[in-house]
Order: sequence, then C-alpha cells, then structure tokens
Amino acid sequence: MADKETSLEKIKRLTSEQVTIRNVATSAHIHHGKTAFTDNLLAAAGMMASKNAGSLEEGMTTWQHADEQERLMTVDAANVSMGHTYEDKDYLINLIDTPGHVDFGGNVTRAMRAIDGTFVLICAVEGIMPQTETVLKQALRERVKPVLFINKVDRLIKELQLTPEQMQERFMKLIQSFNHLIMQIAEPEYKEKWQVNVMDGSVAFGSARENWAMSLPFMKKKKISFKDIYRIYEMDEVARKDWVWKNAALHEVVLDMAIKHLPNPVEAQKYRISRIWRGDLDSKFGQDLLKCDRNGEVAFVITNIAIDRRSGKEVAAGRLYSGTIKNGMEVYANNAKKKYRLQQVLVYNGIKPEQLEEVPAGNVLALVGLNCDVGDTITLSEQTPFEEIKHIFQPVITKSIEVTKSQDLPKLIDVLRKVGKEDPSLKIEINEETGENLMSGMGELHLEIIEGRIKTEKGLDVKMGAPIVVYRESIGKTSPEIEVRTPNGHNVFFFSMEPLEDNVYAAIERGELPEGRVKKKAEDLWKKLSTLGVSNDEARQYQEIYKGNVFEERTRGLVLLPEVIESIIDGWKLVIDGGPLAKEPMMKSKIILHDAKLHVDHMHRGPAQIYPAVRQGMFECMKKGGAVLLEPIQTHVIEAPVDFMGVVTTLIGGKRGVLLDVQQEGIDTQIKAKIPVSSMIGWSSDLRSATEGRGISSLLDQEFQKMPGELQQGVIRGIRDRKGLAENQ
Repeated sequence: MADKETSLEKIKRLTSEQVTIRNVATSAHIHHGKTAFTDNLLAAAGMMASKNAGSLEEGMTTWQHADEQERLMTVDAANVSMGHTYEDKDYLINLIDTPGHVDFGGNVTRAMRAIDGTFVLICAVEGIMPQTETVLKQALRERVKPVLFINKVDRLIKELQLTPEQMQERFMKLIQSFNHLIMQIAEPEYKEKWQVNVMDGSVAFGSARENWAMSLPFMKKKKISFKDIYRIYEMDEVARKDWVWKNAALHEVVLDMAIKHLPNPVEAQKYRISRIWRGDLDSKFGQDLLKCDRNGEVAFVITNIAIDRRSGKEVAAGRLYSGTIKNGMEVYANNAKKKYRLQQVLVYNGIKPEQLEEVPAGNVLALVGLNCDVGDTITLSEQTPFEEIKHIFQPVITKSIEVTKSQDLPKLIDVLRKVGKEDPSLKIEINEETGENLMSGMGELHLEIIEGRIKTEKGLDVKMGAPIVVYRESIGKTSPEIEVRTPNGHNVFFFSMEPLEDNVYAAIERGELPEGRVKKKAEDLWKKLSTLGVSNDEARQYQEIYKGNVFEERTRGLVLLPEVIESIIDGWKLVIDGGPLAKEPMMKSKIILHDAKLHVDHMHRGPAQIYPAVRQGMFECMKKGGAVLLEPIQTHVIEAPVDFMGVVTTLIGGKRGVLLDVQQEGIDTQIKAKIPVSSMIGWSSDLRSATEGRGISSLLDQEFQKMPGELQQGVIRGIRDRKGLAENQ
C-alpha cells in the first residue's frame, strides 16, 4: 500500500491541475465573522486543531500581528491554501481572508486582483451594511463572482427567537436585497448572470462560530430540514458538536459551494483579462493570458508584500496568470523596469509558505528575490503591465511623523519605505529638504495602527503630529485664452483652461478611461468618449490623462511641436501635483493648448524655458477662471438607538454636516449624512461619548466638493503657512 501523501505533496500535485483550482476570498462588513469562517475551513483541512477553530484565545490563525489580536479585527489579508474532495475529485482552494474595516479597504481591493470568486458574508441579524456594499463594488469592478453566506444564524434562534417560517422569510429578504445590489452595481452582462439563488446552492447559511452551515442542495442530500437546526440548540454542547460535524460541517457546505459555483482560473481569465489588462488581446501574450496557458510567457501580478521579520527579505504574494514560474529564473518587473533573479517560489500550505521548484499558471503563490511594489507585473521580457490596482477611496488624512532621538532618523526613512511597501494604500512622502516626513492614510484608525506597528514591530520610537486634511484644487469656470512667453522671450504659447466634464471625470475614476499618454490610434478611448458626449474632434485632441485631469492639443500644422510637447506635458504635470492656491494636487481640470510660436533653434526651447511658461500660463488661466479649493467630504451611515437620534443630529450639525436620510427600524435608527473630513477629526470618540458607546458609524462614500467661500481663504493661509510657501510660490 502506498504511503499516505503529506498535505504538501497533495498541494504540489493539485497546483498543476488548473481546472481543479479555485482562487477565492472572504469579504464582508467588519465583525460579520470572516476570520472565524476561514479558521473553520482550515480546521477541516486538518491544518489546525478543530477544537480551537473560531475561539478567540487559541484560534484565529490568520491573525499574525499582535495588534489584530488586541483589537479583534483583521488588518492584513492573510493567504491560506488547502485541499478539498468533492464528488471523489480533489480540488485546491486558495483562500484570502480580507479585512472588513473601511480604513483597511485597500487590502480588499488588492486581494480581489488575485482571485476569481468571493464569499460575501452577511450577518443574519444586521443584514446588508455599507461595507458589504463597498466590498461588492470592489469585487464586481475586478469581475470577481460573488456567492452569499448568511452568518450568525444562531443569533436568530437564541436572541430573536424566530420560528422556522420567520427565519425563511428573513433569509428571502436578505437574498433579495443582495441581488438588488448586484443589479445596481454589476456590468450589464453580469447583472442577471451573477444573481444568487437558494435553489441551486449559491447561497448558504450557518454560524462560523458554532461550526455549522447548510444550503438547500446539501439539506436535500443529507435529508435535513429547518426544524433540525432548532433541534441542535436543544442538545448539550458535546452532542451538538458531534451532530454538526456529521451532518452539517461548515467546511463541507462552503467548499462544495466554491467548487460548484465559483469559476476555475481557466474559465475566469476568459472574461477577467479584458477588464484588468489593457494590452492587445490578439497578441501572443494576450492569448496566453486569456487561455491561462502554462506554456506561455510568465505573467505574475503582485497583490501583497510582506517583509519577513527574521531575514528582512520581501515576500511578494500574488497571482500567476500565464506561464510557469521556476526557481532561479530571471524575470523582468515592468513598472520598476528592472531584472531580478528569483530565490524562492513558495506556495501556501495552510498559512505557512512552503518551497516548490515550479508552479504553473492559475495559482496564488509567493516569490522571494524581487524588490518591487504592489501591483507590478512580472514577466520574462517587457510587456504591457496590468491595470493599476485602484482603491475605491483616496487617502484623506495626513500626519507628520518624527523620531524622538535624532540619531534614529536614517532608520525612520528606511522603516517608512518598508511600511509603504507593505501597505500601498498608505501614501508616504519623505521631504529631504524640509526634513518633514508625511504619512497619509484612509482614516484615523489606519494611521494609529501603522504608528503602533512602527513602535512595536520595527522597534522605533516615533511621535506623530496632529492630523492634517488633504485638499484638492480646481478651476471654477472656463478661462479666456491666455498668451505666455518663455523667460527668454523666444517662444509663445496660447493656453486656456476649463473644468472637466463630470461624466468624463467619473469614467476616469471608475477606471474606464485609462490614465497616461493617449496612443496614436486610440479607437477604444474615442468610442468611450463619444458615449460620454465628447465630440469626435475633441476626443482626438486628448493627449494625456493624469490624476483626473486632461491635456488637449488643438494646434494646426506646427512642425516643431512634437519636439516640445513632452516638455509642455511634463510642465503641466508639475502644476497638477501642486496647484497655485496652496500647492495641493489638482483634479477635474482640462487644459487646452491652442497655438504656439516656437524658436527654430532647440537650444532656446529646452525644459528650463518651457516649464516656467506653462506654469505661468496655468496660474493666469486659473486666476481668470476662478481657482477653487475642494475639500474631502465623506458620507457616513450612523446607527444608534432611537433615544440618541437628537444627540446624533446635533453632533452632525455641529460638524458642518448635512443629513441625507433617516430611517427607523424597531428601536434602532440609521442616519445617513455627509460630513467634511476636516471636522471629522476625533469623530469616533465624539460619537461614542454622545451615544454612551452605542453608536457606530461606517463610511459609505467619499468625494471632493467646493469649499464655502468664506472659509476658503483661511484654509489656504493655514496650508501655506504649514508648508512655508513664499508669496510668489
């Protein structure tokens, strides 16, 4: 008789069969039970003793940082792989556990790039929450297929004491609202196709904490009914565990659901590639990607970087879309534009990485030996990189960070670079001239956790400054045409500026119009622009899209223009990065180059002449068109008991907030409001003290809006003083 194969040998065998692989993630609102759910699956795969699964003291294997155990929430996305047998066939499930708190949403977006399907967990009592919506948006935007798991059903029985009939009604309501969300968010061809359905088993329900789950097909197979679920709660603990393990084990139901309803990499890449990769699909490389071809060219996308504490090496986790990655191979990073030699190829065995010699396309794996950023595309020769991994919200809160002892300064810069790598939704700005180091994040909690990590894990004593809000600049109305000369007087440019159309800006934000230089024959871009109502002539004048701003060129027959257009665009980008009012980034503006008179000798039209002219031109356009400061505004949903409704509305009013909607359900009330970020500093503690700790608020949306005129001057003065800008800067 053959030896029983170890779990590693099994994973090694399964990585080479593409159709039996499922790359999936868990995603949900905060505290809806994702980590307990992952634990359960691990326990079943024999990776973790089943008695610990879901218990906060010994379980929660995927919580690898101390701060996650303290705060009882998942901050990083942890990777896990395990084998599962379904209808006598072995399958490999690569699972990523993602955080649910808004401030860490960046990790969710990145996990979505590596997978093809996701379990969306919702709490049976709380139902669909703002964060559930955000997570679903992130999944559908990367064309990741969702299935639904209704968690914490034990609460319906124990706390709400519903009858089996009421429970079924409650489920139908939840499923309906989930499908309604998909109809609203998904792309047209997936609206119907990706609806979840109780009958076919793309919906399951259960309790991750109590280790049980069911779905209709499963109940038929095992001949169980809703009434049996109630019976479990009449047994004593030991009998219950025993019955559950035999009749309704969570891992069996859930992994069966993944295998039956979520696509394998070969299927998924047929429709996902065109959404996440903008190259030529008919090229050899494009075909390799669409077919998930193991003999094609290597294409690996980094979705997460962890720095090993002992060796200080970077472990880059991600997804291999085509080709076969081998140990020791020389690869090329397309964004970093560098070659690297791979030192190790790792696959996950449980949460522990193990070394393999080679891994074919369609797998989630990790590489050692690279030194690049998240979102980079790793190939053998230069190729079109994958679409940038974009998060739904931009960082809006900044804090300055300094060391307490001056000799630690070089170490601080090193630590900041590492932290920025491990968490790309964090923006790090190291200003060597002023010696100021800035860290921007998604919210106060995000920055607090990072600060804690720098102190404990990196062992560096730092102090953080007061939170600073990030603003944007833009133009109010169309400016007249402005004539500017270069400093030497030999070249003249004619510019005008105007606000960018709302729908064009929204399309750039959604990633439908790619950022960067516009190609010579950009048919797709022109088509897309004409559906947005931009005339054909204007669409062909688009030269570059940069950070939500557009550069158009309307000159006629200028022979010398191609020689200077690069410098003009570079000069324009410098002003976009720091506008005229207070050197804050610009957004939603359009500049038009109407005409130019250029000197014949290239000596007289170098960048040193062109940059100042472009800058002066833009400053004057913005003066004439009315430069405006835009402030970030967040839409929050606040939940609190009805008695506190008055207190909460007063609190919102005191923070320049606007009430959008108030809903009452039983003894709870839901308040939707828009509040400027600048007055939201210390928001969570204010809300807690106003509602005696019973109010919770979650972020639903974020946008930039024009600031009230009477406040604008004061804010600009404040930013300029902080940055130490002179009058003419």
